Amino acid sequence: MSPPDPERSNAIRALILGFLSQRLSDKLDKLPADDPKRSELLQQFIPSVWLDDAARRVGQIQAVTHSVKGIHPNAKGSNIFLKPGSLPALAEVGSHTLGAQFDIDVVGNAAALDVYKFLKLSLDGKSLLEMASAHDDDLAAALDEDGGKATKWMESFASLSAPRSKASSHTLAKQIYWLTGNDAHADQHFQLLAPLYPTSLAHRVYKQLQDDRFSDETKAARAARKAGEHHDHPVREYNNLAVQKLGGTNTQNVGQLNAERRGNNALLASLPPVWKSSEFKPLLGSSSMFKAFGQRKAVWQQARALRQFLAADPSPTVDTRRQRAEWVDNLIDELIQFTAGMHTLTAGWTQAAGCQLPMAHRQWLDPEGVESTNDDPGPQVAEDFANWLNAQLRPPLPVGDPEFGVWRKLAREALKALEREAA
Repeated sequence: MSPPDPERSNAIRALILGFLSQRLSDKLDKLPADDPKRSELLQQFIPSVWLDDAARRVGQIQAVTHSVKGIHPNAKGSNIFLKPGSLPALAEVGSHTLGAQFDIDVVGNAAALDVYKFLKLSLDGKSLLEMASAHDDDLAAALDEDGGKATKWMESFASLSAPRSKASSHTLAKQIYWLTGNDAHADQHFQLLAPLYPTSLAHRVYKQLQDDRFSDETKAARAARKAGEHHDHPVREYNNLAVQKLGGTNTQNVGQLNAERRGNNALLASLPPVWKSSEFKPLLGSSSMFKAFGQRKAVWQQARALRQFLAADPSPTVDTRRQRAEWVDNLIDELIQFTAGMHTLTAGWTQAAGCQLPMAHRQWLDPEGVESTNDDPGPQVAEDFANWLNAQLRPPLPVGDPEFGVWRKLAREALKALEREAA
């Protein structure tokens, strides 16, 4: 064991104390000055107290690269952490292509996620989790003067990526019989596989798509293409891109990375590379984008299902509210997909003489083809969505301002999230 480097140990200790100080400050800011909970918080955030509690709570979460809840949110089988570089190299795209740079997902008790945020703290490109796994002497010195206590804490922190139990599957997980021999009639020629969701790979794909669609370099390259000029940055288009929503209203249930994506998981089109879709066309001669939106099969089917459900006068229970929210969320997701599809059209289509859309709809559907203004089209689009949905429900339902307010709020929140994602 080499002696600790005092300068590096102090830097690690300062990193830890800064993290705890910020979390304590955030919690105290939410409490009145005379709240008795303030003294409890001050006690909880004494470094030795918090670190001891964190070392205990780390067992409630697990670092993974492949998760079972991505297959089904109620599945309870094993999750796995495997460094992509340790996987066999294959010609096909898979988790092995991630190499040394990959995002670690975390599953388990959401109340213990602050421990993971703590272990993600890094110094000189090395996280506290990596230091703990490597039995870093400088980290031990930074954690506590008692070497035995510091070593025990590091062992607990390093267990974040360790299996939590014996490998197991679940009735809600997928299982596949894979033919490994030559005789499809012989059971021994099959291997039973239990595929897991490649959460680290899915996150890399998502981030790459976001960069290819919304980064500053991409925007500049698209502007250059529109102007007929050269640009060094390539423009990549992903037509027929689908989005699978995982986790419903509780995206954290599937994993931390899924929550960061707000449940969005991209599905690339399994099609030959003749990516010319006629599904989306310039909306000419129409006074509202919602006329075309409402004609989409998935949209009118969802709207009809919601209308029939509410017309049956269901009991005002939690299940009723959940079912209603699911249909409305689906309609909002369709609106986002419709928006993404319209964005694949050549920029500037709203400048055609036959375009009668209001300015907010033009800005929303053709952001690169409309001269920028200081007005955010999102609130108007959310309001028009709420009006459109009310119109779909009456008759027979006597919907009015209260329902309009709910639909508008839900749509505005989703559209804000889309705008933040694009930014």
